[in-house]
Amino acid sequence: MSDVFAESPAFVVIPALNEVRAIRAVVVDALAYCRNVIVVDDGSSDGTAAAIADLPVETLRHEQPLGKARALQDGFKRALERGASGVLTMDGDGQHAGADLPRLLAAAARYPDHIVIGARLLERDAQPGKNRFGNAQADFWVSWACGQRIVDSQSGQRYYPRKAIELALAMKQEGFVFESAILIEAAQRGIPTLSVPIAASYAEDRRASHFKPFRDVTKITRMIAWRLVRSGFAPRNYWRAHKQPALIFNPDC
Repeated sequence: MSDVFAESPAFVVIPALNEVRAIRAVVVDALAYCRNVIVVDDGSSDGTAAAIADLPVETLRHEQPLGKARALQDGFKRALERGASGVLTMDGDGQHAGADLPRLLAAAARYPDHIVIGARLLERDAQPGKNRFGNAQADFWVSWACGQRIVDSQSGQRYYPRKAIELALAMKQEGFVFESAILIEAAQRGIPTLSVPIAASYAEDRRASHFKPFRDVTKITRMIAWRLVRSGFAPRNYWRAHKQPALIFNPDC
């Protein structure tokens, strides 16, 4: 068990929808670094929950798919009920490495009350081109709305401090829009975001991503455009987001 986890009552929340091929390996990997793991099975029909039934984790199950936003919110709520000081998230498809969890937590200790994103900056050539393009578009808009340059705003491996979790529990956005909206709402309330470089796995036998670059980036852009219109296009935010460098911290350096 990592020393940083011994010093911080953090939990790992893993939303999962039809992840029977990868979920067991993901959970075992997370357990190697943190004993407090919550899996939210979002109405899977392929035996996702059964694949981890013998592992020492808490599993919450939706009878039908309710979306990633609701899965994360239910995991956040349960983690707070169990006394979490912060929550780390991982996707259930095997893209993220458990070994990066202590690195995110180390960044959180260095930068209290920040959201920490595991930014897929290492081995970027392995990322599908359409995903890189979609992520770049989302980063542009999310950064503008936050008034801060955000790197890899669509990564699902993150650390949320308790203040951000409490904020997220009151939000109404759905799907992948939710994770972008958290960053924006948090920024407006003085909770900045920083990024930690990570590598992501894109195994050939991994299931197709639930994130659809065109569809989901369009939804994210629409949400942000409405916010910008209401705020008079936030020119100061635009300047800060595109003239000031992103906050990136590598715990290994």
